[in-house]
Parts: sequence; C-alpha cells; structure tokens
Amino acid sequence: MTDLGGFQDHVARVDLSSGDVNYEGIDDEDAKKYIGARGLGVKYVFDNGTDVDPMGEENLLAFMNGPLTGTQAVMSGRIAICTKSPLTGTVTDSHHGGWSGARLKWSGFDGLLFEGRSEEPVYAYIEDGEVELRDASHVWGKGVHETIDTLGEEVEGNVGKNLSVMAIGQGGENEVKYACIMNEDDRASGRGGTGCVMGSKNLKAVVVKSGTKMPKPADQETFMEGHQQAMQVIQESDVTAPNEGGLSMYGTNVLMNITEEMDGHPTKNGKYTSAISYNEHEEDRPKDLDAERISGENVRENILVDEPTCHSCPVACKKEVEVQTQHKGEEMNVRMESFEYESAWALGTNSANDDRDKIAVMIDRCNDVGIDTIEVGNIMAMAMELTERGKLDDVGDGDGIDWGDEEEMIEMITKVANRDGELADLLAEGQEGVADAVDAHDSKLSVKGQSIAAYDPRCMKGMGIGYATSNRGACHLRGYTPAAEILGIPEKVDPYEYEGKGELTATFQDLHAISDSFDICKFNAFAEGIEEYVLQYNGMTGLDVSEDELMESGERVYNLERYYNNLVGFDGADDSLPERFLEEGGNPGQGASEGEYCELDEMKEEYYEHRGWVDGVVPDEKLDDLGIDIGPGTGVSTGDSPAPADD
Repeated sequence: MTDLGGFQDHVARVDLSSGDVNYEGIDDEDAKKYIGARGLGVKYVFDNGTDVDPMGEENLLAFMNGPLTGTQAVMSGRIAICTKSPLTGTVTDSHHGGWSGARLKWSGFDGLLFEGRSEEPVYAYIEDGEVELRDASHVWGKGVHETIDTLGEEVEGNVGKNLSVMAIGQGGENEVKYACIMNEDDRASGRGGTGCVMGSKNLKAVVVKSGTKMPKPADQETFMEGHQQAMQVIQESDVTAPNEGGLSMYGTNVLMNITEEMDGHPTKNGKYTSAISYNEHEEDRPKDLDAERISGENVRENILVDEPTCHSCPVACKKEVEVQTQHKGEEMNVRMESFEYESAWALGTNSANDDRDKIAVMIDRCNDVGIDTIEVGNIMAMAMELTERGKLDDVGDGDGIDWGDEEEMIEMITKVANRDGELADLLAEGQEGVADAVDAHDSKLSVKGQSIAAYDPRCMKGMGIGYATSNRGACHLRGYTPAAEILGIPEKVDPYEYEGKGELTATFQDLHAISDSFDICKFNAFAEGIEEYVLQYNGMTGLDVSEDELMESGERVYNLERYYNNLVGFDGADDSLPERFLEEGGNPGQGASEGEYCELDEMKEEYYEHRGWVDGVVPDEKLDDLGIDIGPGTGVSTGDSPAPADD
C-alpha cells in the first residue's frame, strides 16, 4: 500500500482465464523506486518472469498510470502499456495520449493487470473502481472505429466526454506481430505489438467510464510552483508555444522539411538520406519525390480541419485532416488524426511515395485495423526492395509490391491485418521474420526486430547509438537526441559528431524514463527539464527527492529493463544497427551527409562505460548500487565477460 499523492492505490488484477478480478494496492517501496506508469509497469512484467511466451497465457499485459496522469500537470494525459513483446522478445512499453489515461485515473485506478486468456472474446468495462468482463463476440472481427462506436452505444456514457475505448482491430485479433492498441480512434500504443498480446488473450477492448476522483497534490504550494514554471517555459519555447511554436502549428510533421534539408531523412528503405538525393542518384526512378508534399506545412495549408488536444495540453499537436481521393476507381472521403511525421515518412518517402492524400488513407486504415504505421511502412519498403531484388518471387503469386505503388499499399494494409495471402502473412511477422524467411538481413531497417524511425543515423549520430541501445528495439523515443541535434534543446550539438553522443543518449534515456513513468508527454521535454520535473513530482506525491535522486530513478528504470532483456538472452551483440548505416555496409550518406557512416562501435564503447555495463549487460554490482533486486543475477561482475543468463 502507498499513501503517496497522485496515486489511487488501486490496481485490478484480471485473470482472463477464470474471469476472476482481484484488487490490490501499490507497493510503497516500488512506487518510490520506480515512480509509476512505465517504471511500475516494467516492474510488474519483470516480477511476472522473463521466461514467458509473449503470446502465451502466462504473459502479463499491464495498463499503467503514473502519479501525474490525469492531474493538472501539463501534458499529463498519457498511459503506459507494458508487456513482453512478440515482435522483439524484449520487455516493451508503449504509450498513447488522448484521455483514456486520465479517465482510468478518475475512475479510481492506477493500473489494470491482465493475465491468462479468455476462451471467448471479452472486453473489460471500468467504472468507479470496479472491473467487469463482458462479452465481445459481436465486435470480434470488427475494425477499431466500428468497435468504438458499437461499445460506446452499448454502455451508458459518451465517447469523448466521459468515456474512452481502448481497442484492437483485426491486426491484434490475427496476432500481427506489430499490432497496436488504439485509443479514441486514432491514438496508438503502436510499438512492440501490444495489440498482438491483447489479441492473444481474446481481449477486444478496455472501456473506461470516468468518475471525478482526480488526485490532489500532497503539497499544493510546491506543485503549483512547478506547474507555473512548466507552463512558462512551454509558452516561451519556439517548439511548444501554443499557436506559435512549430509543434503547435504543424504537429510532429514540422520535422519533415527540416530533416530533408539536413539529408537525415531515410528514403527508399534507407538507401538514400533524402528525397533530394534520391532524385539526383536514382537512375530508374518512376518519378521524382518531393518530401514537401507530405510536410506539416503542406498539410496545414491544404487538408487541416481541426486541432484537437489531449488532457491538460495547451500545445495541441494533433492535426486532424480530411481528404477526398480515388482508390481503384472508388471515391474515398477520410477524416482522421493525425498526419504524424513518422507515419508520413514510413508510408511516404521511405516507400518512394509522396501522395499526401493516399498516405492519409493509409494512416486511417492502419488505425482502423490496428497496426503500427511505422512498422507497416518499413515492412512495405523492405518488401519493395525485396521485390526489386527478386527475393519474393517464390512468395504468394510472386508479384511482390513495387516501389511507390500506393494503391497496392492501401490494399496490403488490410491484407496484412487479416494475414490474407502468403505475402501478407509473411509481412505480418515483421522485418526479422521476413529477413529470416528469404535470407535478406541486409535489407531490414530494424534493431532487435523493431523498425527504425524517421531519423538517419548517418546524419544524426546520437540517433544511431539511441536505436542500438534502446531496450525495446529501434526507437526514437527512448532517448530523443534529435532535440539537441536538430532543435538545440537543451543546447545545440553537431549531429555529425559522434564523440559525446554515448553519454548524451544515456542522459536522454534516463530523463525520458522519468517522464514515461510520470506519465506525461515526451514533448514537454522540448521546454521542461529536471527542475520542473522535481517540483511537480514532489508537489504531487509529497516526497522530497533531489534532482540527482530523480535522475537515479530514471536510471533505475532503464537498468531494470536492460536486466530483463539480459535474462532473456540479449547482450551487446544485439545493440546493433542496420548494415547500410555502417561503413561495412558500404552505403554512405549523400548531399549534406555525403560520405557519412554511423560510428557505432566507438559510441557503444563510450555508452557502456558511462552506463557501467559490460558488453551490454548490467553487472550485479550496478544492479545492487541502484537498489534493483538481483534475483538470478546476470552472471556478470565488474571486469568479467558476459555469461549466459542461466548461469
């Protein structure tokens, strides 16, 4: 039990196999050591055991709030979903914004822990501190949009007012390895296959009807000092200032033109570092590519219809769009949010496509069937390259998919979600599965099985070591070094310089582990820093931690995740990068990045030294220093070489 402010001290443990629901409090020591949301969620997953099948009954699926979720804290509308990933085999956490996290807190919960597997499809109904499992057979097989509409009508509530629905589509039901959990139609816990785990448990949705139990700060004066300070720096930031900053005006897609100009924008499955370089060097291109056509500026000028926001967020980065386009002779009218940078890149220039309106259709379709836009865009680009190389000649009808074929891309999204056909079934396994099946590891853009994001490590070296050392597979959000390399936050660093990037990345990783555990939006870090974090955290919980102590908590969360992965069998050999970004891959950058490779080995050495790890493994002494219960240990002590996890 904990009496810290910000917590409801109420968690539901739901056994889907038996239908039993039990309630428990939050362990006070764990709350202090791991903060909440991501940190506590990973601790629950860790305590559940590392030797579990991600899609087996024994895997735990944890929906977790943090102590700031649903409070007055700025950008505090997020929720963490933690589990063992079917895509990577690592521990993973995936977050989404909107209102479901806040509503779960207001309904009286800090978390929901789903165990087992229901014999028939069910959904969980949450209200006033209680969980009820209800039949979902009538929405099984339905898309996310229809599921939300149906369940919204079924319960006494109003979706978007006091009701949130977190649901899976056909992708989760058919156990696509990168299936999402969707919230309120278009907000995704997208990475790592959390929707696949949910589908494996026959859990179609979590419906939350909120009450009024908003936690109050334990120390109102300290909290308000932190809150006012946070609001001030957000309003003064060129990135986050409401109605003025780049993120507020153009959403995440403000980065499209910026990374293109830097030649840090992977194009044609990462062969090129920008669309401009593609146009200059690709002799057999079917057409020129123009990244500006799918940029935030273009979207705002031409197809923007609304700018909704998440709980307690003045930035309003969500850009709702509406398009009318033709797809195979059929008129399509699509309205959806949001035309995000990562989605536009993955389904756009990385797949040799710059059709803005077709990309909007693709994003909406991914959201409805519930699969990760980053992953599906990358898998499309990989399939296009493999088609060009003849590697898919023996798969399905042998036609594969051609570069920039947006019509086939739209169709393939639905096919993948339903595992409809041999090619779609293969693509549903993710890049690692495809590479294994057709012997094409040199064509994948993934780390630990998870696809990269829209930042080229030949240009942004911090992103290279960030992808490699991310505990959940390639990810830009574990340690967002482009903040410093592109935007100069907290200070400008040379994106092409690799020295110092190991320490910088580790610092960002620890800082983001804190914000993910609060759970507040990553974008606050474009303005806020550890000072604002400490004031708001202490004010809400009633604790009196220092900046160093809070940073140590972030480090503890990151090391617990790495410890989990070490016990599964991951070590430094898995902290890798796609071959084409490295010198041995022989594919240097072009344009502003001309001749550049990512110096991964040098950065890993610096990173491990700063972390105190031995070849990617957390030594027992480090675990002890951070107060992490060692359990079986890693078999590694300072100065020793890594040993297998079962030693």
